[in-house]
Amino acid sequence: MIYSTFIQSLTKLVIVYSIIYSSYFDTYHLKIVIVAHNVNDQKYSTRTHNVSSINKKFVFEIGMKFVSEEYSCNAYNSYDVAKGFEIRKGPKTHNRNKEMTRKRQRLEYRCGCLAHIKFKISNVIWEVCEFSDEHSHPMIEYNLRHFIQSGRKLTNSTKNILGSMLDAGIRTKKVVRYLQYEEGGIENAGFIEQDAHKFVQAHKRNMISSGDAQTLINHFRHLHSEDSKFFYSFQVDEDGRLCNFFWRDSISRLHYQCFGDVTIFDTTYRTNRYNMICSPFVGVNNHWKNVFFLCAFSCNETTDSFVCLFQTFLKGMGGKTPKTIFKDQDHAMAAVIRQVFPKHISSIV
Repeated sequence: MIYSTFIQSLTKLVIVYSIIYSSYFDTYHLKIVIVAHNVNDQKYSTRTHNVSSINKKFVFEIGMKFVSEEYSCNAYNSYDVAKGFEIRKGPKTHNRNKEMTRKRQRLEYRCGCLAHIKFKISNVIWEVCEFSDEHSHPMIEYNLRHFIQSGRKLTNSTKNILGSMLDAGIRTKKVVRYLQYEEGGIENAGFIEQDAHKFVQAHKRNMISSGDAQTLINHFRHLHSEDSKFFYSFQVDEDGRLCNFFWRDSISRLHYQCFGDVTIFDTTYRTNRYNMICSPFVGVNNHWKNVFFLCAFSCNETTDSFVCLFQTFLKGMGGKTPKTIFKDQDHAMAAVIRQVFPKHISSIV
């Protein structure tokens, strides 16, 4: 396909670096954007093609020009989805001045596919300088092409809708079904449920990456504003770092009032990321089902930590003392139980 807006040649080409796209990996999705560069007036013109309506006879030609890396990626990725194969982006590195440089290409031995495209860059214009459409593998069937990883991408508008609906309390699966229905089915949505879950998890990590402890405390405060009987407490060390925190909701308080005579306290679970000890207080209701009383996280199993923990437990439960506690064989814990709780309490190992 040839466009009349293309110039025949550029006055001067300075190759900054080159990049190769070949089969089997992921890049981008959405549109093909063919850009012509006019040396005289320095203006750009574009022509776009939707992926769903791309001409099956369309092929890349040497000399085709694109306005940026994003558009060139979109172009070749749209082409590979329409044809039924997957691509990966070749390696690239930066020098000491943070300028992108060419990296020595390594051979791939996955299936020996020779299909690839290569660009050279001059004055921010990406020009096709090498193209091969020779494949050594069968193409993906048409009804399965929407699963191609390199052809899946969450657009900014989709991310905004997804985030807003999740904030409203709608489950991710239902949001995905709604968005796919609006696009006319999963084959037209451009993403699958797994992509949405990855976005949600990344979004949550970004929310707490700069201050996870403060985010937790803010969340407790928000829960307390919605439920006046929600209880939480926390302690910080001399460096201002969170070392202990506790919480329970109003339902847990009600459960303890009814079934708190026998309480199970366990400190055998230690989290991996923060290396804190999870210490839940649980019991058994009249249906022989576990009920949650209070949960605590502490940084160690010292006597001071256990004193703080049990005192906070009594405070959160209105001062009611359990008659029996099932615990592990920690000697420091046994000493704290005798110190904090009345002497007539029974502790069973």
